[in-house]
Formats: sequence, C-alpha cells, structure tokens
Amino acid sequence: MSKTRIYQNSPFIVNEIMKLSDDAFGHVVRVLRLTVGETLTLFNGHETNQYVAELVEVKKKYANVKIINQISIKNESPLNIHLGQGISRGDRMDFTLQKSVELGVNTITPLFTERCGVKLSPERLAKKREQWQKIVISACEQSGRCIVPEVKEPVLLQDWLEEESSALKLNLHPKAEHSIMTLPIERAESSQCVRLLIGPEGGLSDEEITQANKANFNDILLGPRVLRTETAALTAITALQCRFGDLA
Repeated sequence: MSKTRIYQNSPFIVNEIMKLSDDAFGHVVRVLRLTVGETLTLFNGHETNQYVAELVEVKKKYANVKIINQISIKNESPLNIHLGQGISRGDRMDFTLQKSVELGVNTITPLFTERCGVKLSPERLAKKREQWQKIVISACEQSGRCIVPEVKEPVLLQDWLEEESSALKLNLHPKAEHSIMTLPIERAESSQCVRLLIGPEGGLSDEEITQANKANFNDILLGPRVLRTETAALTAITALQCRFGDLA
C-alpha cells in the first residue's frame, strides 16, 4: 500500500478513472513529484474506507487516477470527544488541533473566552477557521484516520456551554476532587461521548468556571503541576482515551 495518503472530498468507485482535486494535484504532482504508474492512497473524510489509486495521466494542470481497490479502516476510537478549546495565540492553537486529531478527537469548537486575547475580524476569522480545518486534514493524512473531524465556527464560551448535550461534560480545575481516572463511574455513564472544555493561556476566569458548573460540567484535575493550554488539552484527551477509549 502506498504511504502517500491524500484527502479529497469526492466519492470513490473502484475501477473508475477520476481527476484529482486542485489541492490533491498540487501535493501529489508538484510537491511529491509522483509520476504515471505510481500509487497513492485517497480518503474523503466521510467514510471509514480508504482507496488505493494509480496515477494514469499527469499533465501540467491536472492529473487522473484509477481507483484500484477499497480498504476498510477501523482506527476510530469508540470514544467521541468534542473539544471546546479556548483560542490561544500563534502556533499553540495549531499544535493543539493537530495533536488532538492524532489522539482521536471528533469535533473541535474554538471558543472566545475572557482571557483568550485574540481578536479577529469576521473575514480573518473565516480564513483562520479554514486554516485550522486544513491542519486537521493534514493530521488525518499523517495519522491514518479516514474520518475528518470538523472545526466548527468559533463561538463565545457561554453559547457553547448552553448547547444541549447528553455527553459527559468535563472542565479542568486545579482544586477538583477527582481526576479523569478516578471520576466515579456513575458520573461517567455517558462516557461514550465527552465534551471537554479547555481554557486559553490564561485559563478560565472564576465566573466562567461557575458558568461551566451551572451547565453541568464536572471539574477534574490533571495532577499537581500547572500545564500550558496545549499540554492540558492533550493530557486530558490522552487520559480520556486511556479510560474510555482505545489507548492501552
């Protein structure tokens, strides 16, 4: 099987010849410089299958592939995690999104909080969300995932807290009574679905923590040390996958 995995939002049918999308063409031909006869793996982000394809025609502005076979991939975690991530500055947000996808997160909602320190116009925000989605796609290409998590439209923290959900709701708090590993099982009845709230660099304010508690978020702690926002998110996701998911 080819080690080159490429996302393309298209239906794939075995034995059919199809054109690569502009993004796929640019990466396969212009960056990787693959030529006619070489193979690659395609996935569309919507199904748990990937497809081996052979390059059958390469031109200056387009390339065609033939879909050779379909392969079922079973690497999605039984745990569905919706990460509500306080927007952080610079590369920290990009890093958090990339690594959380590698760890199996299913949905990501960037959150505007009191201390996020990021102000974006609607135009820049739309471009930033597009950039974040591309980072998620790239993480899926690298990690072997076929289902591409969605980066939802950034919202105010209060709006996200008010969304209806039957999932187990968790929020990090340094003085919490329980960790993820010691959370009483009766409070983890909905553990197949989790909404995980992570604050930005400065953390959540006391008022925001109170708002989260009123929205039925359980306070949990991650140990005695203060973690940066990106470390906290990945540590919490790892602990969740160890207890409820597919990390041994």
